[in-house]
Amino acid sequence: MIFLQASLLAPAADWVKQSPGDDFWTLAIILILLTVGGFIGAFYFFLRKRIIEDTPTSNIRSAAQGYVELSGVGKLMEGSIISGPLTGITCTWYQYTIEEHRSSGKNSHWVTVDKGISDSLFLLIDDSGEAVIDPEKANVTPSTTDVWYGHSRHPEPGGNGTKRKKGFFSGMGRYRYTEKRMHPNDPLYAIGLFDTVGGAGYKFNMDGDVGNLLREWEKNSEQLLARFDENKDGEIGMQERQKTRATALKQGQNQHADQQAAAPVHMLGKTCDLRRPYLLSALPQSDLLKRYSRYSICLIVTFFVAGILSTWLIGLRLAG
Repeated sequence: MIFLQASLLAPAADWVKQSPGDDFWTLAIILILLTVGGFIGAFYFFLRKRIIEDTPTSNIRSAAQGYVELSGVGKLMEGSIISGPLTGITCTWYQYTIEEHRSSGKNSHWVTVDKGISDSLFLLIDDSGEAVIDPEKANVTPSTTDVWYGHSRHPEPGGNGTKRKKGFFSGMGRYRYTEKRMHPNDPLYAIGLFDTVGGAGYKFNMDGDVGNLLREWEKNSEQLLARFDENKDGEIGMQERQKTRATALKQGQNQHADQQAAAPVHMLGKTCDLRRPYLLSALPQSDLLKRYSRYSICLIVTFFVAGILSTWLIGLRLAG
């Protein structure tokens, strides 16, 4: 066994000592980047796993305002139609990429020529109620990923209104199409910032709500002057400004009364805290935890293997 290890390491050691500097340091830098990337990636997925484990699942009806975890199924909002741009398949969320295969001499690579991601609202429904999901800035784990190839920049629809999925060797194409989706009735796990608008428990934030209303009015200066510039001097004076604020306060209070009378609307969206990610997943919580565990293990193994190899290579090179 020792002889076998020595016979395998000897050629590698000779290459390390005698290889051109450009070749050696290119390999060394790649290993160093793998070491750093493995450590950061392992920490990233381990942290997400811990956040999911430490956050209890809430019912929509009784969920507290703030960072919460919900579990249910995805649904389209009434009257809403969302479909994948490349396949035409009805979905609650999509992300697509179109790539073109380009060659230059001996080199060839895929270049992204078009991409997009859904920002349309949809619903998460559990046994207690429903919440509106805003997918903007969410990290999404889809239920379906389709990849196929073709000869035109945009895929041609098939006879049933969808596109045919192909393997690369079943139809060598210059373009590669990728579409990821979540569908109505798919399981939906979500963790993000929960906020309820309206209902008897809705609180009126005088400074915040009035300030937002005033800023909205100030965007149209001509309309603001026409409404509140009583002396027609082209400016909003002190007394006119006070009247403007009083009007905004009254309008805000009226809006607040209307919102209290209306049925509450629960919403889940992005957070402003990098330590609290916004996650949407068509995988159940248990499967998502297993996936993050696998990623963490693979990346920590990458960290140790690449770290040991880079240390050995650089040490041997400098010593020799």
